[in-house]
Amino acid sequence: MRRSAAVLCGATVVLAGTLTAVPANASASHSANTAQAAKVTWKKCGTEDYPTLQCASVKVPLDYAKPQGKQITLALSRVPHTAKTYQGPLLVNPGGPGASGLTLAGFVASSLPKEVAAQYDVVGFDPRGVGKSEPALDCKPGYFNPVRPDSVPSTPAIEKANLDRAKSFAQACGKKYADVLPYINTVSAVKDMDSIRKALGAKKINYFGYSYGTYLGAVYSKLYPERVRRLVLDSIVDPTGVWYDANIKQDYAFDKRHKALMAWIAKYDSTYKLGTDPAKIEAKWYAMRAALAKKPAGGKVGPSELEDIFIPGGYNNAYWPTLAQTFAAYVNKHDTAALVTAYDNIAAIDASGDNGYSVYAAVQCRDASWPRDWKQWRKDNWAVYEKAPFMAWNNAWYNAPCAFWPTKSLKPVNVANTKLPPVLLFQATDDAATPYQGGVTMHRLLRGSSLVVEQGGGNHGVTLSGNACLDKHLATYLTSGKVPHGSGVADAVCQKLPDPKPQASAQKTGATQSAVATVGNTLRAIVGPGV
Repeated sequence: MRRSAAVLCGATVVLAGTLTAVPANASASHSANTAQAAKVTWKKCGTEDYPTLQCASVKVPLDYAKPQGKQITLALSRVPHTAKTYQGPLLVNPGGPGASGLTLAGFVASSLPKEVAAQYDVVGFDPRGVGKSEPALDCKPGYFNPVRPDSVPSTPAIEKANLDRAKSFAQACGKKYADVLPYINTVSAVKDMDSIRKALGAKKINYFGYSYGTYLGAVYSKLYPERVRRLVLDSIVDPTGVWYDANIKQDYAFDKRHKALMAWIAKYDSTYKLGTDPAKIEAKWYAMRAALAKKPAGGKVGPSELEDIFIPGGYNNAYWPTLAQTFAAYVNKHDTAALVTAYDNIAAIDASGDNGYSVYAAVQCRDASWPRDWKQWRKDNWAVYEKAPFMAWNNAWYNAPCAFWPTKSLKPVNVANTKLPPVLLFQATDDAATPYQGGVTMHRLLRGSSLVVEQGGGNHGVTLSGNACLDKHLATYLTSGKVPHGSGVADAVCQKLPDPKPQASAQKTGATQSAVATVGNTLRAIVGPGV
């Protein structure tokens, strides 16, 4: 699914089983498992934000059918437990696929209540192919360099230009990583998670996954149900839509969130002076897009790049004040510099982004079948565009290499499960990246799971983002294993947080540009492409 901007902490974006093993007060079990954990050698790698972070690596087979064959390396991170009550490792994953999880360990450990985090070794990892794991994929460096062809293939020439790009990416991956691509997929990543469990000396793991990380966690639970102690899934992928159908559903949801942004701008006409009619404001946005198709801002922001800037607003409304100010500056003052700054801070892809996208494509194209006849893509995406134009073609081209991918497709995993302990699910009703129905479907497939819904929420990655109601359910579950039980589709309902307010004076002082840079940099550090 389309790139991920998952977790927000307040207004800043931070945005896959028990040590059974270690009953809360069983120090003898702890000692035994500590001895086994000698397979992993932890070294200090703390940062200013996460000073207690430790790093390590483990070797795993490239091909699990040949365990003594070629080995690859997985990078790990950890914030160790400090409490006498030790509940084992809590593996965390931010999504993607293609996102690095190393920093997420620090974020989760510092965002949970101290008394809860202290009971766990919070363990992050870079999945195979990602970040500091080796080999790290980078199929075609600079693939997203501006200015790209217009995403909307309004002429045969534009369509051909986009098709040529997609084909070239698939071909570059096949040529560069022919021996690796067959093993970059969700099931292999799940087997890596179990290798991590063994290396940690744990009989079971606890798991906390966002976005694509929810699918990763569900597949792990399907393959290794007896090794799952606690399972938290936040912003849930519909496991029955992997992956072509899921992308189509995303397009409708993102168009709805884009309209929500337009309505928010209309509410603050005194600040942005773009009008009070959301439909007319949206028309101005598309007029801006058309103008950039003729003359890209700063030679860098064309129509495709403009979409890249605004798509994160569909993931999280903390972007809305900056996006609105940038939009208003262009329309009211013909200011193109603001667009360039927003692109650099929010949308530009660096080397880590190239890596993340390469793994994203490798996993999604391998995980499930995609139409190989471009006529099917053309038909389906034009149909979407007629009703939901905002992200339809941008998303299509993001995934188009799968039409030409050099490896054969696997079959999606049926994650239906009756063998798990209580599972806790979180889902916002208006989430665009992983639409609400995905949470409902996962709830139905995981027997005994409990679904906590953020009513009216449109952000992606809702826990540890400032909603005390959601976070209370999370803390209770991680502390005691208790989940809420309700009579309806949802077992518990929390109200969404208020939408942001305009940043009235900050725009002139440069504070907003700094804030946007922080948001963008943290986003790229925590989450990659995908969902």
